[in-house]
Amino acid sequence: MKKIIAVAVPKGGVGKTTTAVNLAASLAVAEKKTLLIDFDPSGSCTVYMGFTPDKIKGDIFNVFSYTKSVAQVIHKTELPNLDFIPSNVDTNEAEERLERLTRNTYLFNNILSLEELSSYEYIIIDCPHYIKGLTTIALAAANSIVIPIKAGKFSLSALKRMINYINSMRNTVNARLKIEGILLTMYESNTKAQNMTNEELHKNFGEYIFKTVIPKNVAITESEFFGKPTILFSAKAKGSLAYLNLAQEIIEKSSRKGPVI
Repeated sequence: MKKIIAVAVPKGGVGKTTTAVNLAASLAVAEKKTLLIDFDPSGSCTVYMGFTPDKIKGDIFNVFSYTKSVAQVIHKTELPNLDFIPSNVDTNEAEERLERLTRNTYLFNNILSLEELSSYEYIIIDCPHYIKGLTTIALAAANSIVIPIKAGKFSLSALKRMINYINSMRNTVNARLKIEGILLTMYESNTKAQNMTNEELHKNFGEYIFKTVIPKNVAITESEFFGKPTILFSAKAKGSLAYLNLAQEIIEKSSRKGPVI
């Protein structure tokens, strides 16, 4: 049975897309058949995966507009167990049309239930850095959510907004939505900002925090320029190993009996 995980937080610059890409790649390396979906009109995930417009045969929004089937927009990647559905919204008019198409909260849920996606063990959704609209319909379809944050007051504020919105979603459209975990990214130990962030997180959200932290690591940044997950750029880098640990933590949580938090 597939598990649908949204990667979302209402703040840019905290490693959301980086986490979606590298978590999906790490699950694939762990021999889990995985589908990564770029659900952000900005297409950052698509760029990170090395898909330029000339390499894209269709995207997730073609599926929403009924111009292509899901099978037609699935792209193979360098990793045998990782497939990808890109985003290719290239004009303001296209983005406005997309917003109209996605007003149906349950439309994405119906798409993810299609037989063509039944073979995937994990579906990872890279959401926009805002809550309403596309993130809402992703959360309506997801089983759980990974919330990446880095050290800082603004990140903590965004986290609190996200938690409140998840509770609202549970009470309205998706009672099964769980918090997979809060992921500390760009981690720098022994800095004052990091220590203050850690203290507040453990005080208020301790039960949700992943054991794994993602260190600030140059290989992660450099891999973006080469259009590939960090594991394919530098397999032994600290960032690669951290995301592999995160994937294993999620796999182990999925295999346990009983509910996710």
